Amino acid sequence: MFVRLLGWGLFGVCVMRLRAPGCGWGVVLVTAAGLLLLAALGLALALILTRCGGVLTDSEGSFSSPNHPGSYPSNMLCAWVIRVPPPSIVQIHISSLGVEGPSPCLFDWIEVQDQTEQGSVFTRFCGNVAPPTVNTNSSTVWVTFHSDGSISGTGFTAQYRAILPGHKSCSREEFMCDSGRCLLPVSVCDGHPNCHDQTDEANCSHKHKECGGQKTGQYGYLSSPNHPRPYPHQQLCIWYLSVEEGHVITLSFRNFSLETQDVCEFDYVEVHDSVSTGAGRVLGRFCGTTFPPDLTSSGPHMTVVFVADEGVADSGFNATYQAVSVLDRTCSPGQFACTTGECLQQQWLCDGWNDCPDGADEQGCGNSTYPPFTSSCEIIEVEMCQGLSYNLTSFPNIWLSIADQREAATLLRQYQVLIELACFEPLRKLVCGLFLPQCSPQGGVLQPCRSICSSAEQQCSQALDLFSFSWPFNCHLLPDSQDPMECSLP
Repeated sequence: MFVRLLGWGLFGVCVMRLRAPGCGWGVVLVTAAGLLLLAALGLALALILTRCGGVLTDSEGSFSSPNHPGSYPSNMLCAWVIRVPPPSIVQIHISSLGVEGPSPCLFDWIEVQDQTEQGSVFTRFCGNVAPPTVNTNSSTVWVTFHSDGSISGTGFTAQYRAILPGHKSCSREEFMCDSGRCLLPVSVCDGHPNCHDQTDEANCSHKHKECGGQKTGQYGYLSSPNHPRPYPHQQLCIWYLSVEEGHVITLSFRNFSLETQDVCEFDYVEVHDSVSTGAGRVLGRFCGTTFPPDLTSSGPHMTVVFVADEGVADSGFNATYQAVSVLDRTCSPGQFACTTGECLQQQWLCDGWNDCPDGADEQGCGNSTYPPFTSSCEIIEVEMCQGLSYNLTSFPNIWLSIADQREAATLLRQYQVLIELACFEPLRKLVCGLFLPQCSPQGGVLQPCRSICSSAEQQCSQALDLFSFSWPFNCHLLPDSQDPMECSLP
């Protein structure tokens, strides 16, 4: 990977400076030839030094990672050359996938290299969701599998077959566009064109018609589609709740059963204390079968989001909401009332964290009988993330489930292979802000602001596209603010 990054960097410099001394067409051709030689040597070494891979010449067949379906070994490099008689081309279907992720697959990966007249096209896969069918444009395809020295998975199994160029196809549940590109159902009507012809975003008005919408009454009801029957796959439901000024909204869940996950990233309900998903704080994200607590907004608006992927579906949820006058509202004896009318648990009072929107729970705490707050901040020791606008972080990292700085350093080391990219500095600030979030001595850990992610995406997306990487971060999940009390600007 590093050789490819470095090689393309040198090639790019020569193309831009053709008339510079020592960088004429001869050097360009030598550079290109050198890259091809390195690739050929890499394949030869992989075939010789590893116990996996090989040359596949039958019209159809299968191959898999070592030990599959058991865990694959660490530090593996496997290479298969699939060669079918022209004019046939190769079609590959990866039927199962369990490879350490996430995208852009910098740790472990399976990579398909398709050699065309326009050059090589690299496509990488990792994670736990099998990718769509790959219709290549070549009769010779290289497939490589790489694992690093840490986390491993069950690996993959794949099938290939020779097809004629005019017979490209996709699996029954997949969507075809661009005369042969296959997409998983979750990528269709997701708001982001994945096809050059944009047919995946056509005729999408029906997709989310059964859920979400505006709710303006003093009380109301909302539920996942089909509840109490299993909700459909690939759902994005957004309810916008609004009540009269001088009132807040209390949301109570009556039933709740979503796909169980360690981190709520597949199916979940997310509640925002605002008029939209990007305008205020998140009151919580919930999944599994544990009922969320009653949630109360700080003002007359609340936004509820329900997301379901293409995998496991459960019975979903239903919930009721009602408007409560700030003047009439009372909290139970075991709760503390914010000036906004929001009720909080008594143990959150004077605990060093601002739980009320205006910080009222941390005012006048000098004579508090609660133990003084002790900062859990620690100095950033990871070399890659030193020199940011802050030098304190805190662990464990609850957003990414990282135990300590040593584990964060191991994960961040994989990103250093991108150091040759011109956009590495904004990318460094983003990943450091995520992996080693800012910690305030007064209490609290801050995610990076959305603008940090958007800036890195704007500067890096095109560069990552050169290596067939898609942008791996969802910037919309980060706080849309410039307030240093709400998010960090590394």
